[in-house]
Amino acid sequence: MSERQLLLEIVDALEKQGLSQGEYQLHQWVDVEALEQLVDSANADLKVRFAVAEFQVLVTQSEVQVVSSSEEESNPRDQDEESY
Repeated sequence: MSERQLLLEIVDALEKQGLSQGEYQLHQWVDVEALEQLVDSANADLKVRFAVAEFQVLVTQSEVQVVSSSEEESNPRDQDEESY
C-alpha cells in the first residue's frame, strides 16, 4: 500500500463515519509515512490502532476500519491486541 493510498483510505473511512476533512488535520493524529512503513514491514497479523477525534482507526496490511469510541467501548478489542 502506498503512503498516498493509505492516507486516502483513512480519510475515506473517517468520512464514511461522518467526520469531514475540515474537522481534523490527520498529521496531528498520526504520521502516515511512518505508519505505512510499519505496516509494510511487519507480518500480516499486525494491527495498529489510533484515535482521530472521537473515532478509533484500525490499520492492517489489508484494510482500514473506523469505529466511534462509543462503539469501541461496547465491543472491546481482542485480548491479544496491544494498543500504543
